[in-house]
Amino acid sequence: MRVAVDRDLCEANGVCAGLAPEVFDLDDEDYLHILVSEVPPGRAGAVRSAVASCPKQALRLEE
Repeated sequence: MRVAVDRDLCEANGVCAGLAPEVFDLDDEDYLHILVSEVPPGRAGAVRSAVASCPKQALRLEE
């Protein structure tokens, strides 16, 4: 499973980074980075929660 971000929608609210910090990170300029190319199996639930919790619906899962 992979996660992707729509840069046009992302407002860098940081909800995803709070729920799955091993997968998402915001830099000092509030730019979202996805830290892994494949979501670790043990973090799939947290990543699904992060995608569902994104206030701008800027994240999507690619399975």
